[in-house]
Amino acid sequence: MDTVEHDAWMSQAEAARLLGVALIRVGMLIANRRLIPAEDPAGRAGVTTASVQAEEIWRAKATKQAKLARLLKDTINWF
Repeated sequence: MDTVEHDAWMSQAEAARLLGVALIRVGMLIANRRLIPAEDPAGRAGVTTASVQAEEIWRAKATKQAKLARLLKDTINWF
C-alpha cells in the first residue's frame, strides 16, 4: 500500500459518507479496485482522494443499468 500526503488521502469512513454508501461497500470497492488503498503519513489506512473523486464522477454519469451491472460483477468478485 502506497503512502500519500494527507491531502491526497481520506479515511474509508469519509469515503463512504462522500459516496453515500455503507462502509462495507467501500471495502467492496477497494477489493474490486474501484478505490485505491493508501496510507497517510501517520500510517492510517484509507483510500486516495483521486480514486474517490473518480468514483463520484462515474456514479454521476453512469446509467442505472451500468450501475446494476457493475454492482453484480463486484458482488460476484467479492466472493
